[in-house]
Amino acid sequence: MAALCTIAVISPAADTTQAGGAASAIFGGGCFWCIEADFEKLPGVIEAESGYIGGHVKNPTYKQVSNGGTGHVEVVRVHYDPTMVTYDQLLEYFWRHIDPTVKDRQFCDTGGQYRSAIFYGSDTEKAAALASKTALEKSGKFEEIYTEIAQAGTFYRAEEYHQDYYKKNPLRYKFYRATCRRDSRVDEVWGT
Repeated sequence: MAALCTIAVISPAADTTQAGGAASAIFGGGCFWCIEADFEKLPGVIEAESGYIGGHVKNPTYKQVSNGGTGHVEVVRVHYDPTMVTYDQLLEYFWRHIDPTVKDRQFCDTGGQYRSAIFYGSDTEKAAALASKTALEKSGKFEEIYTEIAQAGTFYRAEEYHQDYYKKNPLRYKFYRATCRRDSRVDEVWGT
């Protein structure tokens, strides 16, 4: 059962560069626990925050988002050092950790709140995201790609118990990831 708590609200910025030269990017790849864990393994990523974006309800709770109907997507906001990893590399990494061939779902999670998406914060990010999707389409690897590319709106940080869930609850997380067949499906999709 979801616990209600305060959620931090972050408005979009045209420039995603932060103090100290860090930058951020927002991706939706199904359950945010999993995509957060994936991104935090990538060298150059400082941290990933679980949250919600793209909906019409202010300050949504996990219970509201997971039940559907708010329009939000479970996402991660990835804070990274652009001198160590580029936005283009983040995009490539993102694609290789999702199933872009399904609409309004990822692995065992179904509904629009689990759709795959790239939320851009600048024209440069938009161009890079569209170029990466176009290149994937032209590769002929997939018949259709359903991953959405949209402008970032307000990011709502998810409740604290969702942050670093894979570290706080390793057994539950591993069980969930395995029963959802996330890794085996990624291997099937990408042939790795």
